[in-house]
Amino acid sequence: MSDLKTKAIKGMFWSFSEIVSLQGINFVVQIFLARLLMPEDFGLIGMITIFIAVSQSLIDSGFTSALIREKNVTNTDYSTVFYFNLVVSVVIYFILFFSSPLISNFYNEPRLVSIIRILSVVIVINAFGLIQRTILVREIDFKTQTKITFISSVLSGIVAVILAFLGFGVWCLVIRQILMQLTQSLMLIIHNKWIPSLEFNVISFKRFFGFGWKLLVSGLIDTLYTNIYYPVIGKFFSATDLGFFTNAKKMADIPAMATSQAVQKVSYPVLSQIQDNEKSLKNSFRKAIRNTIFITFPLMMGFAVIGEPLIKLLVGEKWVPSIPYFQILCFTGMLYPLHALNLNILQVKGRSDLFLKLEIIKKIIGVISIIVALFFGLGIIGLLWAEFFTSIISFFINSFYSKKMIDYSTRDQIKDISPIFFASIIMAGITYSVTFFLDLGNVFLLLIQIPVGILLYITLSYIFQIEEVKNIKSILNLRSRSNI
Repeated sequence: MSDLKTKAIKGMFWSFSEIVSLQGINFVVQIFLARLLMPEDFGLIGMITIFIAVSQSLIDSGFTSALIREKNVTNTDYSTVFYFNLVVSVVIYFILFFSSPLISNFYNEPRLVSIIRILSVVIVINAFGLIQRTILVREIDFKTQTKITFISSVLSGIVAVILAFLGFGVWCLVIRQILMQLTQSLMLIIHNKWIPSLEFNVISFKRFFGFGWKLLVSGLIDTLYTNIYYPVIGKFFSATDLGFFTNAKKMADIPAMATSQAVQKVSYPVLSQIQDNEKSLKNSFRKAIRNTIFITFPLMMGFAVIGEPLIKLLVGEKWVPSIPYFQILCFTGMLYPLHALNLNILQVKGRSDLFLKLEIIKKIIGVISIIVALFFGLGIIGLLWAEFFTSIISFFINSFYSKKMIDYSTRDQIKDISPIFFASIIMAGITYSVTFFLDLGNVFLLLIQIPVGILLYITLSYIFQIEEVKNIKSILNLRSRSNI
């Protein structure tokens, strides 16, 4: 058990490092690109984001989750899933290739035809690295993934910035995506040295599909809903408006995804290994929620507070309209880890049927909120607030079944995270009030707000007796002793 704990901590550290490095590099690259490109360029990519995202969900088909959950996996199992993913990716590519004129007509944007046909190549490229990455996840080897992600992100980012400087416009965004995925897939293949055998086992396929198809449908529903704002804004508003939204979402996702993705990637394989020990499963799940929220709540509230001077300083005055979008998306991003962890429990317990049921219910609520916002003409701000309130409702739906699975109810979760929430909101309120008393430039305002916010949160954590302060110190000490 102690070995699993050590592996979990190492996995969390390297997974978090991978995502932070990726998001950090993306953040830096995004700053340069936002200064060199126009909002319209980001809007064009935003218009086809949903099609690429849905395609990736179809390729995975829920099989990687099934492979990770499986206790004993053979080379035949890996090969079967690999060939299925590859065939699906090729089929999807040709569907997008020939349907690109229809998508272009939907947005009334002729440039999308060539962009879709070239960018869609990443779908096939990703299929080659999917099993390779799954093998590393099963081994809880996130250190290797971190290195690969870092190298591919830096390389593709540098190339994209150079191309943007040379005047390539939207094409530097397209080339960046292709180059990053190609580099990752090649490095994964070289590192793992895994080669699929020339076999496709129907029995293996049926076993994994039996578990995975529900996750596939759930993933499709979630992907469609998560990315539905791109076609909605692209259709009912301008490409420039969509560009403001796209950039705001990318920036807000950096801190939000850094925590939620890291927790989800590590917690699933770790919790799967103790799925039969109810007491350990509940305790580990509870600690994961508290430790994650201890970081996520103040981080996202803090970013919302400093949103205006941060965006003005980093990307310039032309992106000012994106500030309120960024701030609302930060509030929504606070709940991402709660969703991810509660849904992980359903997968660990093998309840992919319930996973699918919940996704359908939540997305119906979400679509209704979007329709209401559009009907009453609430604009993009209204759409984003609708997403925020839908996210709150989703938490209650997700956590309801954690009570049935591991006896950790919604009430227990709220009780555990309430001190962290109040400490975070008090910190955010006081930090934001600094802007009313000090008339400073963006740089000096940030230099005051950030340290004030950090010191306030640490102080309030001790006042509210939040145990995660000590837990984080223990994790850092354990990491130092285990020579990660």
